[in-house]
Amino acid sequence: MKLSSRKVQRETKIELSMTSMIDVVFLLLIFFMTAASFVKTERNLDSAIKVRQRSASGSANDLEPAIVDVTQVAAGFVYKVGEREMAKDTELTDLLKLFDNKADGAFVRVSAEAPFRMAAAAIQSCKSAGFVAVSYVPLESREE
Repeated sequence: MKLSSRKVQRETKIELSMTSMIDVVFLLLIFFMTAASFVKTERNLDSAIKVRQRSASGSANDLEPAIVDVTQVAAGFVYKVGEREMAKDTELTDLLKLFDNKADGAFVRVSAEAPFRMAAAAIQSCKSAGFVAVSYVPLESREE
């Protein structure tokens, strides 16, 4: 007498539900699409400092880039472009608008003792004047 039938066990097949697996695959796909970074990596960005070969004739491209210094004087901190000193950022913006070589960019050199608001105002003045690239250059503090 047979108590179990092997024939019955062989005919029943185990079926897996694929619905939950498809749901998991779509959730993973959505997660990786939203978590992916689509911003250019820093190594692919153009540098603000460009090297150009000099031409034999002097032209407008031979002008030096604008350099704005935030320096300390007896009365406090001022913006300095060349030999001109300005206390207000509006004066700095008006002066920078007169520069012709805006495509070459500007440099803002700030001493470590200078207040942050002056550094930020100098960078904003360069952008408002129309400079394409503005580079921030921190200066070492002088220990005397």
